[in-house]
Amino acid sequence: MTIRVYNTLTKNKEVFEPVVPGKVGIYLCGPTVYKESHIGHMVGPVIFDTVKRYLTYSGYDVTWVVNITDVDDKLIQQMHERGLPMSEIAEEMVVDYLNNLRGLGVDQIDRMPKATEYIGDIIKMTQTLIDKGHAYVAGNDVFFDVARDPSYGKLSNRSADDQQGEGGGAASKKRNPGDFGLWKSAKPGEPSWDSPWGKGRPGWHIECSAMSRGILGETFDIHGGGLDLLFPHHENEIAQSECCHAKPMVKYWMHNGLLKAASDTGKVGGRAEREAQAGDTAPAVASQTQAPAQGGGKMSRSGGAGGLADVIAQQGGERIRFLLLSTHYRSTVVYGEQGLKEAATALEGFYRFFERYYKITKQRFFNIPPIASRGEGEIAAAGNPLLTAAKQHRDAFLERMDDDFNTGGAIAELFGLLSELNKFADQQKLDDFEAKTPADRKESKDIATFMRATRTLRELTSLLGLFRSPQPKRGGGESLVPKLMQMMIELRAEARAKKDFATGDRIRNGLTEIGVTLEDRKGVTEWREASAN
Repeated sequence: MTIRVYNTLTKNKEVFEPVVPGKVGIYLCGPTVYKESHIGHMVGPVIFDTVKRYLTYSGYDVTWVVNITDVDDKLIQQMHERGLPMSEIAEEMVVDYLNNLRGLGVDQIDRMPKATEYIGDIIKMTQTLIDKGHAYVAGNDVFFDVARDPSYGKLSNRSADDQQGEGGGAASKKRNPGDFGLWKSAKPGEPSWDSPWGKGRPGWHIECSAMSRGILGETFDIHGGGLDLLFPHHENEIAQSECCHAKPMVKYWMHNGLLKAASDTGKVGGRAEREAQAGDTAPAVASQTQAPAQGGGKMSRSGGAGGLADVIAQQGGERIRFLLLSTHYRSTVVYGEQGLKEAATALEGFYRFFERYYKITKQRFFNIPPIASRGEGEIAAAGNPLLTAAKQHRDAFLERMDDDFNTGGAIAELFGLLSELNKFADQQKLDDFEAKTPADRKESKDIATFMRATRTLRELTSLLGLFRSPQPKRGGGESLVPKLMQMMIELRAEARAKKDFATGDRIRNGLTEIGVTLEDRKGVTEWREASAN
């Protein structure tokens, strides 16, 4: 097993070797909690939830940290507009964020520190940078001096001279336009903390350096985030951390591509929606790892892209997660109705198989215990065609994931395995076992082979955080909707019997447009809400 990771710092794929053998520390930049989450905030968590699952499965002891920025200009603005304490607004939005994470199956986070819990650490780190000559006090503010860091810009390939500072009071206090704030003096009516430089609050960048050091140490394995954070946020994190500790901050920098609306241009959410820190107004750097934009306008929170809970309720968390994982994490994800429809269609194939599996085996797919490690999932094919195919798809899946966590390629192998399972069931007429006794099923070698290969499907889908719980059953019962659907099915059957295929197709197509799928099998037509997850 050799896992390779694309390191944004070196612009190369590198063999993954943790700082401490067997242990992995991951830090992912989390949200600034001033308004409800939007879909753009979920890209990183879904990706790194999958990364942690895979590293754990591969034998590593993983600690994954996602921070919460609960003091910021935007939060202070909301405090004034809403007339509520900043902490109360932050807590309200944290609950929203956690609910959305849960809706998308993100449950692998180990620690979620808040910036306000690390004020003491931030002050100590800032003082160390002053003592070492890498920062300076200007009035009641403290700035990092980029000119004192000869390696500044090594992550983004920018130099201090490339930066453009903003105007205003902060600019007049700086030695260089690109210097950035470590500590900001308090304005009247703002939340503040005591410090050696007067009452104030931390700058954005120093918060992450202090939190990551406090939990993962001065040097840790993986730092993640969107490409929009590469400059200046991550560049500034590196500068202040490495100047403070005189050692590398992070071994592997992983940056995910951005989410774009299918109908417009511009990423979904991101740095443009937060107020720039002093000296942080330069645009995010372009990267070879970022796919070309495919669409138009930005879906930021200020543009009304909040209310993610409603989107999850309408579309289903599994469908959104599947869409986010369907491309390589370094590529742009195009988010829109067409992509969601395609994800729904793809998932339907799996849901139909789960029902078929139950009819054949009388066992539920979701009750198959997920395989916890690579070694446990090894397949002894012994010349069996289905098990041989399952082994080939499993090996290819793992190879894709070993190669920089290529979830898009891994999902392609899931479809291949699904096809083999359905083909085997057809060839061996396993559907006939639905009417047979438990003893017949238990004694059948074909059923045993089918179940073993399906166990591999369960193993691989679990690594992506997919199909963790049963989906809604097909329509049935005595409610009005099933009765209406039965009437539509009968009308379509009558039209087809009269060879009026145009009417039959019109009924099917009309139902498809409103999210209902018809399935013809063995003289029976069943229906399913295609949008249900």
